[in-house]
Amino acid sequence: MSGRDTGFRHWLARRWQEVRARRPDARDDSVRDDVEVVRRQYLESEQRFRALLESLPKVAVQGYDHERRVIYWNEASTRLYGYAPEEAQGQLLEELIIPAPMREPVIQAHRAWVREGVEIPADELELQHKSGELVPVFSHHVMLGEHTDDPLMFCVDVDLSDQKRAHRELDFATRFDSLTHLPNRQTFEAQLDEAIADCRRQDAGLVLVYLDIDHFVEINDALGYEQGDRLLVELTRRLHRATRASDLMSRLSSDEFVIAFPGFQREDVLSQLVHKVQQVLRAPFLMDGSRRHVTACLGVSLYPDNGDTARELIRNADVAKNRAKLDGRGSVWFFDQQLHDELLHQHRLVDRLEQALDSGELSLHYQPQVSPVSGRIENLEALLRWQPAEGPPISPAEFIPLAERSDLIHRLGDWVMETACHQRALWRDAGLALERIDINFSGRQMSRPDVFQRFEACLARHGLGPRHIGLELTENVLIEADDRILEGLHRLHQLGFRIAIDDFGTGYSSLSYLKHFPVTALKIDRTFVRDAPDQPEDRAIMEAAIFIGHRLGLEVVAEGVENCEQLTLIRELRCDLVQGFYFFRPMPALEMERVLGGLVTGHQGVSG
Repeated sequence: MSGRDTGFRHWLARRWQEVRARRPDARDDSVRDDVEVVRRQYLESEQRFRALLESLPKVAVQGYDHERRVIYWNEASTRLYGYAPEEAQGQLLEELIIPAPMREPVIQAHRAWVREGVEIPADELELQHKSGELVPVFSHHVMLGEHTDDPLMFCVDVDLSDQKRAHRELDFATRFDSLTHLPNRQTFEAQLDEAIADCRRQDAGLVLVYLDIDHFVEINDALGYEQGDRLLVELTRRLHRATRASDLMSRLSSDEFVIAFPGFQREDVLSQLVHKVQQVLRAPFLMDGSRRHVTACLGVSLYPDNGDTARELIRNADVAKNRAKLDGRGSVWFFDQQLHDELLHQHRLVDRLEQALDSGELSLHYQPQVSPVSGRIENLEALLRWQPAEGPPISPAEFIPLAERSDLIHRLGDWVMETACHQRALWRDAGLALERIDINFSGRQMSRPDVFQRFEACLARHGLGPRHIGLELTENVLIEADDRILEGLHRLHQLGFRIAIDDFGTGYSSLSYLKHFPVTALKIDRTFVRDAPDQPEDRAIMEAAIFIGHRLGLEVVAEGVENCEQLTLIRELRCDLVQGFYFFRPMPALEMERVLGGLVTGHQGVSG
């Protein structure tokens, strides 16, 4: 037995003295039997105790004599408290590992156990490491020789550091964002409700700004999630620099943040606060070795004007932010009830549109493109129409932009493609004289990775080729097209497909862009055609578009021809085709079939 176990020797010696004192003159076998019993009891106790200590290598065990000096110190105690056995041996418990505020209570508790038998209960404690740091433990105490002159106390301490750390990490994970360390939505809502309560007591206002990074998904896709995370961390750092300690912030989702500014009134510094948030994004962000400018749309709600709870203010700022996104990158919108009602109506309309796809409320109407000289129908444009089972028709100008702002545009686009191809195949098989049906593609549709594969597969299913189906795109779609889209369009162009720029002149391009795009036709927007007979400027634009289109070998179509004066001008300018109410309105497939079959003619080519 080592020096650390001298307590056991003392205990054995005392037991021997007790036996001798009980029978001082005895020399018979009974004395030897008593001694043997005591020795065996000691050995068994020691063996059990050692077995216990060896079976718990991660449990710190220390033994103390009746003066609370160390008599035993295992390796786990060294790992837990930092003292080697030789350092701890003979040291007082209270001076070794007990923090100063606990020392007197520990001494009194030990004395009460020794003198009065009041046990020290097991408990979670924070004891002191050699370095001075506190160590969380669960401590259990055992007293040996409790009713003798030399009782021994053993402390069994289980290290709770891992459990406490895990608890802290779990608590952090449930309340904060792991990347930016900002409060999550639940924590932020609780903080914001407290801030609102303070503002209510002080009769003060509060400004809430909802920030949504523009096209963050594209940043992740192009540069990778690591670069995206760096952007978010840097943005968080900038926001911290731009706000006060009393302001609140949260990261609500991957690219959305909210910032609350308590204590401000609407008439105070509202514009300055919004400008402050915008300034955070003014400087470029370093990503992937290069500097990139980032924008964000902002939605703003106010307490008490737009709500008196955190949830209401966040929801209304989100509504305003969504409205700002409709205006494009870097836009700002302030919440009002009319805006909320409008967006609610749009949301319900999208739901109805999805149901309309399944219930047969959608149809295609077809409008002819006519030779201005002969009046002969050359091609048709497929135009989507929505007639609900109940109520009036809903304009494409209303529902198509909503579909484009959601994934519904892809289902809608597939439906249009399939319906137009099916109808073109029927008219081909019926032997009707017709060249192409042109289908409109939106920018959102073109961003779909497999859009060209789906288009060609649809054509193949119906046995159609370049002479049967054409594409119409707005000039903005072409300007914003990436390499994948341009390569796909070049391929279709080489295969002989007609690709027209629709609504030409209303976007941001110039005529010089035309040589870069794989297009075969221009469609001059109706706004120029409408006023060209009376407005020299519109006439000049139209004349220039037709002239340069022809010089580039493009077919030119004038849209929105509605009267004889417009048609006369179109003929003078030698425009190739016209499309408008003067000849034909858009009509359903059955009516269009009668026109193509020669059963119906229009007013000088006009259909009612």
